[in-house]
Amino acid sequence: MEYRHVSHKSIKMYANEDSEVLMLGSLPSVKSLEYGFYYSHPKNRFFPVLAAIFTEPTPLTIEERKDFLKHHQIALYDVIEECEIKGSSDASIRKAETIKINTILAKYQNIKCITVNGGTAIKLFKKHVLKDVDVDKIKVIYLPSTSPLNWRYTLDMLVNRYKEAFND
Repeated sequence: MEYRHVSHKSIKMYANEDSEVLMLGSLPSVKSLEYGFYYSHPKNRFFPVLAAIFTEPTPLTIEERKDFLKHHQIALYDVIEECEIKGSSDASIRKAETIKINTILAKYQNIKCITVNGGTAIKLFKKHVLKDVDVDKIKVIYLPSTSPLNWRYTLDMLVNRYKEAFND
């Protein structure tokens, strides 16, 4: 499998002026790029986890997901702005350029919590992004990946961990 260049020019950050929780993954999967929205792999547990937290039906379409996120004041983006990758394998990532969190937080001033989801995202966030976050004002929570490859976590385990982001 060949390396391909992935950039957030194809999937923009999902946020609005009311967003209070910024949830960061590593970067969009092949399926997410194909569908044009975050966490679009049919077996990814991201939206089922959030639906369980809020005791609502899992949003299935992109429009339902956007409405759900807006209603719950959730923004979605990734730690990696662009990189080279083979398929959707985080282990193959090279030449990663990370986000400019200062710019994001200046634009979305209601953000009070940042979650960083998955090992690769956490590693890069801690190394390149965290230094620009005022952790006295914005809570940072590290969470396990909702990827179907993360078999160590059941849906219930993920729900319990993700609830941290929505309990003040």
